[in-house]
Amino acid sequence: MTMLHKLGVTEGLAQRVVATRWDDIPAQVRHQAKRSLMNFFAVTLAGCRSQPVEIALRSLAEFSGGRQVTVVGRSERIDALSAAFLNAAAANVHDFCDTHTPTVIHPTAPVAAALLALAELRQASGPELLLALILGNEVQARIGLAISPSHYARGWHITSTCGVFGAAAATGRLAALGERQMVWALGIAATQSAGLCECLGTAAKSVSVGNAARNGLWSALLAEQGFDGPPEPLAGVQGFYHALGEKPDLSHITDAWGERWEIMATSYKPYPCGFVIHPVLDCVLDWRADHPTADVTRVVVRGHPLLGVRTDRPNISTGRESQVSVQHAVAAALVTGQAGLDQFTDACVRDPKVQALRSKVEVERDESFSTIAAAVEIATADGKIHRLAQAAARGSDVNPLSDRDLEGKLRTAAAGWDPRYDATPLIDALWALDKSADVGKLASLAVPR
Repeated sequence: MTMLHKLGVTEGLAQRVVATRWDDIPAQVRHQAKRSLMNFFAVTLAGCRSQPVEIALRSLAEFSGGRQVTVVGRSERIDALSAAFLNAAAANVHDFCDTHTPTVIHPTAPVAAALLALAELRQASGPELLLALILGNEVQARIGLAISPSHYARGWHITSTCGVFGAAAATGRLAALGERQMVWALGIAATQSAGLCECLGTAAKSVSVGNAARNGLWSALLAEQGFDGPPEPLAGVQGFYHALGEKPDLSHITDAWGERWEIMATSYKPYPCGFVIHPVLDCVLDWRADHPTADVTRVVVRGHPLLGVRTDRPNISTGRESQVSVQHAVAAALVTGQAGLDQFTDACVRDPKVQALRSKVEVERDESFSTIAAAVEIATADGKIHRLAQAAARGSDVNPLSDRDLEGKLRTAAAGWDPRYDATPLIDALWALDKSADVGKLASLAVPR
């Protein structure tokens, strides 16, 4: 493959991040940023006491001299870099966080976690935080779009590999970096970009997602101090794209900047599992509600090839693995009639009824389906075949969750962690964020009193 050293790609991106103003952001994009933060707090509260986060907190606390930043949902405080790591890991650990549909990046975990940590160190207003979130989201999505779907298909965990750029750009913007410093921040992020899909279904997945937030924040703070990087980290002859063996479509990096906003292509999950499973669950849960006692003998699931690649896993043994097993999701939904956090636990994986049904679920790959669509055939003991279809999964950008749905998701997650906790002050603060002069205390609203 010929190596093209194309100058000015990263510089053009950095210029746009530095030049974009709050007044340039349309009202619906501002509101979507608030929705993304609402969802971020919901999923972080859901994951803040998971075993991987407990272990990571113990490990990081041993080396942390600082106690200046909030760990969402917990009374412990820790240094800013470690808080960014822990909050991003907690947001992603249950596979419950948002998804940028075209790239399957989970955009808010790395960006919001980094921003909230920095906002506790330095005063920032609500509009500054929201603008930085929108811009970080834009940067990681565009860098990912240039190499989608090949990058993810090769086994790179795109949330982590591209999320580090989003976190660097967002926190760099909040820290008011100039263009040159922003290029440096993206270069420092580029050399820390990592994450493997082989780790999905294990706690190791959380390391690269946490590092995307931590290392993105650190990249911006280093650049601010004059720590330099290469002038073309993205398209240089040995830069990000060429080192990955990709032929990027560089038009995605800056074309139509400000005309469309990638945060609008965000889907928010009603179920804590891989989002390609969601249209399948929509079909199965609706059918189960009408046939609660039916004896199911066979289930055939048909969807986008990614459904098969990522989730055709009939033989699993842990709750973490179950989040990326369509066989388990279908079986658990048919047995319990639900698809919440309880359905993706070790206990549910070991349930004999769920185990028996998992073996009856088959997966067919069909390129005519989008990643948010699926068809399901359920055969029952009375000889009937029930044919179901979902064109756009609930929560997808085409069939979105309402603002009230997102509030409910946050309240449910909070109640599962502390039934006495009142989420209303946090919810009210998030909707009023564009009127806030100082967001330094925002994360502390999600801490038990």
